[in-house]
Amino acid sequence: MIITTLYRVVVVSQPTNNSNEALLRFKKSLTKSDSLYNWKDDGSNPCDPKDVWVGIICANGMISSINLSGMDLEGQPDIGVFEGVDGLKAISIENNSLAGPMPEINRLRYLKAFYAGSNWFSGVIPSDFFQTLGSLKKLWLQHNNFSGQIPLSVAELPNLKELHLEYNEFSGPIPAFSEAADILTILDLSNNKLQGEIPNSLNKFDKKAFENNAQLCGPKLSKDCNKLPSTQPEQQQQEEPDSESTSPVPLIVMGVVVAMLLMIIWARANQMDQDDDDKRSLGKGNINEAIVNIPTVTKKTTINPSNYKSSSSSSSYNNDNDNDNAAGKSVGDLVMVNEERGVFGLQDLMKAAAEVLGNGGLGSAYKATLGSGVSVVVKRVREMNQMTKEVFDSEMKKLAKLKHQNILTPLAYHFRKEEKLIVSEYVPQGSLLYLLHGDRGNSHAELNWPNRLKIIKGVARGMGFLHKEFASYPLPHGNLKSSNVLIGSDYEPLLSDYALHPLLNNTPTLQCMFAFKSPEATVINNQIVSQKSDVYCLGIVILEIITGKYPSQYFNNQKGGTDVVQWVRSALAENRQRELIDPEISSSSSSESIGQMEKLLHIGASCTESEPDERLDLKEAIKRIQEVSIA
Repeated sequence: MIITTLYRVVVVSQPTNNSNEALLRFKKSLTKSDSLYNWKDDGSNPCDPKDVWVGIICANGMISSINLSGMDLEGQPDIGVFEGVDGLKAISIENNSLAGPMPEINRLRYLKAFYAGSNWFSGVIPSDFFQTLGSLKKLWLQHNNFSGQIPLSVAELPNLKELHLEYNEFSGPIPAFSEAADILTILDLSNNKLQGEIPNSLNKFDKKAFENNAQLCGPKLSKDCNKLPSTQPEQQQQEEPDSESTSPVPLIVMGVVVAMLLMIIWARANQMDQDDDDKRSLGKGNINEAIVNIPTVTKKTTINPSNYKSSSSSSSYNNDNDNDNAAGKSVGDLVMVNEERGVFGLQDLMKAAAEVLGNGGLGSAYKATLGSGVSVVVKRVREMNQMTKEVFDSEMKKLAKLKHQNILTPLAYHFRKEEKLIVSEYVPQGSLLYLLHGDRGNSHAELNWPNRLKIIKGVARGMGFLHKEFASYPLPHGNLKSSNVLIGSDYEPLLSDYALHPLLNNTPTLQCMFAFKSPEATVINNQIVSQKSDVYCLGIVILEIITGKYPSQYFNNQKGGTDVVQWVRSALAENRQRELIDPEISSSSSSESIGQMEKLLHIGASCTESEPDERLDLKEAIKRIQEVSIA
């Protein structure tokens, strides 16, 4: 009996060859899988604690979960290959650019959780597709392009607790769910094309779960099903999902963004809460999941304006903008707030060639080169659907008035209930993050000591300006990190993504702001932030610039990079500060210059103290930074 037990332990301590083969076959099915760098056919063990394969989570030596969310994957994933992976209970492929029909999870009979939101999956899901998935508890398919009716087999899943189907193209009636409705605790069917009466079994859910389905009715939506007008499918596609306007602007805007980005990620913050029986599954903040993306361009496309109707003549939309004169001109569907780079509208963006710059915590951004030759950056900020137009306009007006050499001021903005775009000038040299860690060309070579000091001083000046202009805000910047420090041709920095706290308050995206990575928001876990959180962010940038290291603080759970705070603190305590300085600036510098660099290390360390009360005040930090010289 003892021998048998020992034998069983040996058997489960290594994943089977089938598991390795399945993982490699899955990787091969993708057209882009750079982030899966250590998935190799070299006999290695995916569950080896010393070198676990990226995104693989193991329990008792067996693969229990696969978490590939936000890994910049592309292609049509072959999920069915995991059929032979014993013990696999949860899979997440959220926030990527994956496409094709519904992945074959129906071959994974014991799967408990599947997260595939914010991709480009499309097509009709067969009615009986989910019949084999009796163990499934969580199904997240939001922000895709699925069409047809919601499969009846979904409503028959005996253990389903969470169902997210929002922002798709589902049509027809909602299944009754009947007995399954008692188990279901989270439901979101909003922003589809569903029709008919909401089943009585689902009346326990808030009306938000059903909003923006023009032909859906029932007491929950305060719509009398007997009075709902009959609408043909062709007409439904042109209907306005909210009451602000009867123009086709939302459809146009959605079309423009989709056509320009091709991979825009309609994501919410990662919400992977676990059941008791899969606690080691897809936890929040997966291994190697970066908050920011180093690559600057991932895709390129050209827009064909003939595919869309012009909205510049839409009188009903322009009436919505009657109060925008104080902010700037309304051109097409853009409100211009800064005309230094010319005046342009939505039609100009539609004609532009677009390059996707990346997808960060707050939203997706792309570069558009207008016919005039001017390049702009258009950013779609997530999770602002509760923001009123008046509040958004007010905040944009505040940003438009900012004039400072180290602040990137917006050029224009667009507001709709489901669409918030901020347009700003394109800075060709890119971000500090890219110059430090992603570029090895001339721009990186010119990151010498004088230019690094110039950047630090410029960032400090910009932060001081924001803290003066938005003194009443708990987070005058809120999202300072090297990816949001743009570098001009003269190496003068420009701060971006600032002062968004009021727009993101009470939304999941708020937690993506880097200020919420400060110790008071994470270690204590009470999400308390203050202006001292901005000081912490400034300290990280200073340490990143002087050490040249990629901070682990930019990753969820700090799985990757260098913990610059702890590394610097330990070295300073042991008088080893010279070891901290990036050799690229120390090797060619005088001892006097190195002494100035060490001063900045001490300032950065003082800005990143764990206790906010022990950190430098921002004014004092700026004063000390300005005293540092090139020497």
